[in-house]
Formats: sequence, C-alpha cells, structure tokens
Amino acid sequence: MRRVLHGDVSAVACVLYPLQKSDRAGLLASLFAQADAAEIYRTRHRGLHPVWGDGSLMSAALAYPHTSEPFLDDPDYAACMAMIFTALAALKPATC
Repeated sequence: MRRVLHGDVSAVACVLYPLQKSDRAGLLASLFAQADAAEIYRTRHRGLHPVWGDGSLMSAALAYPHTSEPFLDDPDYAACMAMIFTALAALKPATC
C-alpha cells in the first residue's frame, strides 16, 4: 500500500459510513488488502491495477459505492475515521 494521506482516510470513511457497523471492519480489512495488492501490481507491471488502481487506499475505496463526506462532528462518521486510524496505527510504522 502506498503512503496514506488525509484524502485516503476520508475516501475510505465515505465508503464505510453508509454500511452497517457490523460490516465495516471486514470491508476495511479488504480495502487494506486490495491497496496492498494494487501496489504490488503497480510496481511489477508499471501500471495501474484494473480495479484497485494505484495502490492507494483512496484508489481502492473508489471502486465501491460511497457517500458524500459528512461533517467531522457526525458521531458515526467520526467512528469510521477512528476505525481507520486505529487500523493504520496497528500497521508496521513507515519511516518519515
């Protein structure tokens, strides 16, 4: 997976937000795996993955239905963002 930017997190949150709470963790794990697979594909084939794009979380998320971004003070949207940040914090740290 490519380095994660704010837009990646908001794009994923907009995919998770309309889902049932019980479905979010599974899709989030899938999005991480798809972004990883797309990054491997991109580096091996020197082109975009046909479905998951350039290896970014945003690119993987854009393959799914999503909502417009709610305000950050929406508790359910904030919970989606927190879930994503928690998953990112659990990853192997990237060097800055």
